[in-house]
Formats: sequence, structure tokens, C-alpha cells
Amino acid sequence: MKIIKLTLIALLICQLAVQAQTPVFVSGAEGYKSFRIPAIVRAPNGDLLAFAEGRVAGSGDFGDIDIVMKRSKDKGKTWSASQVVAGYDKLQAGNPAPVFDLSDPAFPKGRLFLFFNTGNNHEGEVRKGKGLREVWYKTSTDAGATWAEPVNITTQVHKPKMPDVNAAYNFSEDWRSYANTPGHGMQMTEGPFKGRIYIAANHSAGDPKPKGADYQAHGFYSDDHGKTFKLSETISFEGSNESTAAEISGGRVMFNARNQKGDVRARIVAVSSDGGVKWDTTYFDHNLPDPVCEGSILTIGKTKKHNILAFSNAADTKERDNLTLRISFDDGKTWKQSYVVDKSKSGEKDYTAYSDLVQTGKKSVGVLYEFDGYKSIVYKEIVWKE
Repeated sequence: MKIIKLTLIALLICQLAVQAQTPVFVSGAEGYKSFRIPAIVRAPNGDLLAFAEGRVAGSGDFGDIDIVMKRSKDKGKTWSASQVVAGYDKLQAGNPAPVFDLSDPAFPKGRLFLFFNTGNNHEGEVRKGKGLREVWYKTSTDAGATWAEPVNITTQVHKPKMPDVNAAYNFSEDWRSYANTPGHGMQMTEGPFKGRIYIAANHSAGDPKPKGADYQAHGFYSDDHGKTFKLSETISFEGSNESTAAEISGGRVMFNARNQKGDVRARIVAVSSDGGVKWDTTYFDHNLPDPVCEGSILTIGKTKKHNILAFSNAADTKERDNLTLRISFDDGKTWKQSYVVDKSKSGEKDYTAYSDLVQTGKKSVGVLYEFDGYKSIVYKEIVWKE
């Protein structure tokens, strides 16, 4: 009986740690029929910056899509109006991946990078070789108040074979669809690769294969504060798609990806000892069930030997539901704590889907996530316990 009471108390503490949700982007508002693909970072002054795709005409992945941003100055309690930070005329700008460079001596107050993609056709057509996805970044030296002109880095981080479009894109490899991580990027904080800006990504290669087996994940990085970029080795698992990355102890990188094939309903994990260039090992983490959706991983602290990681995803093998935050105290080998962020009561479709994480305090994490069939993107803060 005592054990049962202690278990109930522990569950109650976990529930109390999950705060009420706050709407950030609401579909149908501010000139957009739909908002998708959340990303969030915390500025050095404490402001929270939330990004999303503002889809003008509907919820589809292709069309007139802007990247919009909102700011919170009160730890996520209230949010500003939307600010358009990137667009592509009446075509698609998407997959916002923000990250602060905090190690550039030229910008001692930090410089915000926003990586994003543009596209001129539907993803299915691009996979057939009928369209082009490009990779860009913009920067801000005032935490997103103003932005520099976009920089196109497609030829450095993508390998499309499209001589009919532009000679610059005539690569020997035949990468087609392309997407940055949906969610924040990362910067390494220790070890020989300290200061490296790292963006998880994915591409499709060659003609479409059944169940998305033409997709494979990769990363790209910069060691000179965005002047030049290099590509990582491609993840070996076919079907590795939308990906995210975090720093683990010893200056290593843990990569976490969606399995587009869906044959194994768990996250794909790869570990690198050279800062995310090559992969020492790749495996399915069956402690992280997944319904073929996006997830987010974030370094939030350290123990004496390991980094503390947070991970969020729709932790269900069938539906996009049961959004769960997990905490690991051993570099992602095990996940000893879990908090249900949101879950449907009656099995509603796509109740919780994409999410992104931001550290808000020593033991608190903010979760920005898609909610209630993509009707809105909302924010919650969770206080976790050791």
C-alpha cells in the first residue's frame, strides 16, 4: 500500500510539473489558414522566439508559405503578433531551423541564424525529379528584431542533379527532396569542435522507392560562423527522414531521426565521435516509440560523466498522439523520466504531432507543439525532477 501511495504521489508531481498550454499560432488567424512545423529558441536576453510555417491557402505542405516568428518576453505566458521573417514570393519557404551562434567574437551578444528551405513544386514531384529544393539562411544580431538578406548555401549542402535548371546544380549524385530539421539547430559547446554550428537534415536520392526508402538523413555544419558549410556522412538506414541532433558528453553528437518506412515504429539514433561528420553506430531506440512523425532532442545540462538530454515526440506507434517529454541522464542511453505533455481523451486524429524544445531554466523545458488536428501551435513549460 505504501508503494502504491508513493507511486501516486510521483505521478501527481509529474502532472503538476506540466503547466497549462498557451496558444501561440492559431490556424485561420493573421492571414494564414494554417500554421505548421514549430521551432523555438531562447535568446541571450531570455526572450523566447517561436517560429512556424504560415500557410496562406490551406494546410498542404506546398503553396504560398511564409516563415513567421513570435516573441515572448514573459516566459511564454503571452506572445507578440506574427512577424514574417522569410518568404519565397507565392511559393514555399519552410522548415525553419533557428540557432544562436554564441561563440563568434565579432558578435559578442550572439548572432541568430535561421536556416530554411524553399521549393518550387510539391514534395512528391520533387522526388520524381520535377522540381528543386534550395537551402538558405538569414541572420539577426538583435535577437530577431531585424534580419539580414538571405544567403543561398544550396551548392554547399545539397547535391541535386538538375542541369536543365542551372549548371550550378549538376552534381554527380541525384539528391531530390531536401529538408532541414523541423526545429532548432545546435551549436557545440565543448571539445575539439566547440563553436560548430550543426543542422540535422534529410534528402531523397534517385527515383522514389516504396514506403519512402529513398529518404536518408544527414547533417551539415559550419566551423567558421557561417562563412562556409560542409556535409556530414549520410545516415546508413534507408528511410531515415526528418532529423534532429544534440551534443552529448565528450564533444560527441547524437542524431535522432524519423523512420519513414514505418516498418519499425521507433526512432533511429546515430552517434558520432567527430562532431557529427561520420557515424560510429546507428540503431533503433525502442525506448522511443514513434508513429512516423517528427521529434525534438535538446541538451539541457550535465552530470559528472554525461550530458542530460530532453526528447519529445508523439509517443505512440499508431497515431500522432500522446506527446511525451523524456529526460535522459546518461547521454540518451536510457530515458528514466517521462512526462505526458498532451494526450487525447477519445483518440482524436493527429491530436499532438510535431514539437520543438527549448531550455527555459535549470530544470525547466518549454515545449512548442502542434495541437488538436493542427488547429493551433501551443506552448507549455514542464519542470522536471532528478
